[in-house]
Amino acid sequence: MDDKLNIVTTFLHNIIVYNIPLLYGTVGEITIEKSGSLNLGVEGTMAVGAIFGYILGCYANSMLVGVLLAFLTAALCGLIFAVLTVTLQANQNITGLTITTFGLGVFFFVGNGVKAVSWPAMNNYPNIQNGFANLPIPGLSKIPVLGEVLFDHNILVYLGVVIALVMWWYLKYTRTGLRLRSVGENPAAADSVGINVRRYKYLHIMLGSGIMGIGGYYMGLNMNGSLSSSCWINGYGWIAVALVIFANWSPAFAIVGTVVFGFFNTLRVSGPSLAGAFPETLGWLAGVPSQLYQALPFIITALVLIATSVKKSKNSGQPAALGLNYFREER
Repeated sequence: MDDKLNIVTTFLHNIIVYNIPLLYGTVGEITIEKSGSLNLGVEGTMAVGAIFGYILGCYANSMLVGVLLAFLTAALCGLIFAVLTVTLQANQNITGLTITTFGLGVFFFVGNGVKAVSWPAMNNYPNIQNGFANLPIPGLSKIPVLGEVLFDHNILVYLGVVIALVMWWYLKYTRTGLRLRSVGENPAAADSVGINVRRYKYLHIMLGSGIMGIGGYYMGLNMNGSLSSSCWINGYGWIAVALVIFANWSPAFAIVGTVVFGFFNTLRVSGPSLAGAFPETLGWLAGVPSQLYQALPFIITALVLIATSVKKSKNSGQPAALGLNYFREER
């Protein structure tokens, strides 16, 4: 019985451990979209934050340096996006896809270049390893099952949840957050009452991109910094775009969305173990092809997009001016 309980506990724990980058990507994209900008460059932005945060964080032997540089380099991607779409009025969809292509190119160019010289192995940097170790919350982490699942994680997991809750409060209850939402709903009206639309867009596009970068850095650390032929982000950026819709543009509800999507994503690794532990009820999981497990998160993503396209809710949190460039001269 203890073995079965351990398998279930590990499965639930891994849902959070391996999928918290989705929360960073989703909250970052919500922050950007609340300004009325649609950035499809999440994948590339996370990749840039991941590679620079990891390499420079290791060289400095400091996870704090890694987090800051992941944030700043990803924010720079946001700045590029803002210059092109806010100042130069470029098409947002095309620009976002360009950022993804650009970010992935930077990831492999920098990563392979450094690897050819001397790749910084995470095991050689004790401050990085110790900084990414689990920090059990006293008392709460001792609760059976739920203690390990919810209160025994590394600091970046806690930081992701804190950022999501802070951004929810910021958008809902602060004066600046309410102004940002007005920019996303009706930039002309916001402009007419003295709100600097361009400034709000620039700042929040960069802020949201920076948050994405921290999620990318987390993925690099979670994969022990091993650089292979595939990008560390591995499609999480695209899932995050769909999660924005699933979360109804709410950073707090993005936490729930991360867990739901994470459940299906974690089945890819833990499905056979669950089938072996509970053959009577979950034995069928062993017969599911591994390829289906790999595709499942993206299938769920597609279903969410289809469902939200068919059924438009009156209570949708989608900004009315999302994806539309604002020409002040036409106000």
